[in-house]
Amino acid sequence: MDTIDIRPATEKDVPLILNFIRHLAAYEKLSHEVVATEETLKETLFGKHRYAEVVFAYARRTEKSEPEPAGMALYFFNFSTFVGRPGLYLEDLYVHEAFRGRGIGKRLLTQLAALAKERKCGRFEWVVIDWNEPSRKFYESLGAEPHKEWIIYRVDGKALDNLAAM
Repeated sequence: MDTIDIRPATEKDVPLILNFIRHLAAYEKLSHEVVATEETLKETLFGKHRYAEVVFAYARRTEKSEPEPAGMALYFFNFSTFVGRPGLYLEDLYVHEAFRGRGIGKRLLTQLAALAKERKCGRFEWVVIDWNEPSRKFYESLGAEPHKEWIIYRVDGKALDNLAAM
């Protein structure tokens, strides 16, 4: 297996984070939904209130090349009232196509699972777009189970404005 180094993102990595977000959005056919900017990411990831954290996986394309960012995971902590403990929620996981199949996604997930255990989390959760069968099979091979009985609700844009004004 390749040497894969996991490193936390720093404020100087904001352009790289946005680049990964855009690649993920293109893969999921959702580029039109990306409104994040370097400024908003800097504020929300490295500002007064850090709402999420990011780690990168660095790997080499070839044996002689320098390590480069091959994958990214963006996550945050939530809380389960039923478990009475925090949970780790994986918002985004993306591995560049040239690096897929080399254990990078698994390494990012195992790193986050270890972090969840270290911080006494009762859960490690994420969602996957329904048509992404390769990712679903990969997650299930690691022991993740789909929870089809739960439906995600979202309020954003104008609907969020309206709800807040009620």
